[in-house]
Amino acid sequence: MDKVTSSLGGKSILARVVDTFQSSSSIDRIVIVMSSLNLKWGRRLAAQCRWSKVIDICNGGKRRQDSVAVGLNKLAGCSWVVIHDGARPLVTEAIISRGIAAAVETGAAIAAVPVWDTIKLAENNLVYETLPRDKLWAIQTPQVFREEIIRRAYRNASDEVTDDSSLVELIGCPVKIYSGSYDNIKLTTPQDLILAEILLDK
Repeated sequence: MDKVTSSLGGKSILARVVDTFQSSSSIDRIVIVMSSLNLKWGRRLAAQCRWSKVIDICNGGKRRQDSVAVGLNKLAGCSWVVIHDGARPLVTEAIISRGIAAAVETGAAIAAVPVWDTIKLAENNLVYETLPRDKLWAIQTPQVFREEIIRRAYRNASDEVTDDSSLVELIGCPVKIYSGSYDNIKLTTPQDLILAEILLDK
């Protein structure tokens, strides 16, 4: 499944994401980072949708953090940077606004929801620890950072990470959790797309 070009409710996933950020009064500029295979398609879509806040559509890197670094290099003079995964098309303007408000307190904030399931650490299919569920959060995007903090985190990046806040944690900056949404799912499999259709219609 090609996440960004797939259709959701009659609109491409990328269009759903960018439309939300385009409509948000909290957002001034948008950089879209895409795979080389989708770059021409993305530029045509941007022209059709007339996204006035989109300042660049560029080719990403090998890893997720490499792609974010490319996007950061296209921005200058921002007070805040909001990083969002294009595979989360059900993001809302309210989630974006909550993230920016939360980040003001610490300089970094991440969307998350409490974990419902019991989580166990295991090795070789043997459990060696049950984690306290009341302290576990499922992390989402948007993730919001003061520009100086996220740039410093990326300058110091060495290990591969799965989200941007992990790099911010590594430089010793506190990261605040703010309320995401259980509807703000990440599309990974075709089944996720079916669920997103249901959530969109509810």
